[in-house]
Amino acid sequence: MEPHVPNRQSQPVKSAPLVYPSLYNGPINYYARLIREEQIILEQYDHYSKQTYRNRCRLMGPNGIMTLSVPVKKRRGGKTLMRDILVDYDTPWNTIHWRSMVGAYAASPFFNLMREEYFPFYHRRFRYLIDLNMGLTTLTLGLIGADIPATLTQEFCMPSGENAKSPWYHSKKKVEETDPGFHPPEYHQVFSERFGFRSNLSILDLLFNEGPDTLTRLKQSLRT
Repeated sequence: MEPHVPNRQSQPVKSAPLVYPSLYNGPINYYARLIREEQIILEQYDHYSKQTYRNRCRLMGPNGIMTLSVPVKKRRGGKTLMRDILVDYDTPWNTIHWRSMVGAYAASPFFNLMREEYFPFYHRRFRYLIDLNMGLTTLTLGLIGADIPATLTQEFCMPSGENAKSPWYHSKKKVEETDPGFHPPEYHQVFSERFGFRSNLSILDLLFNEGPDTLTRLKQSLRT
């Protein structure tokens, strides 16, 4: 009798989950990828980089696109891990960000339904940027309707898959240049009649304008 050989083709190999950077109210193409995951893993052992979405986001306000940045403190003279970046409250940035959000989205269809969810993040102090980002990411995923567990890395993980194609989430370049697989969903924005449609802003722009349709929009935006 021939020995039994397992049918290995019937046992699909699960690919390792991708590891994503930790971003502050990240752009739409970032969330379009997050919702594809069964588990979200955010990197906390990478070196912090200035002028990235790690501490800034872009919103549409009454005067056009505005960039909101979280001031941070980092070690002098050397590279600092993302997990060790401190939030700087020497200036009232949190009050400024909240007032900017209210001014930008008070007239949007869904902001007032969600404002109490975001309010605490701008009226309490977070010691570390990674904690602020993690809390906002978890909240936003829940409001989108993507209840996906999110955790932080326990050691540095080399980028792989889509994340190896740095920088598809670059804050200084057009998304059409950095992320050709992403097709920005077009939707009504509060100030679109004044400035026209602006693509790939913070996920907050899509969420406050589209509400329960946000998840569908995200799913339709990635072709690859």
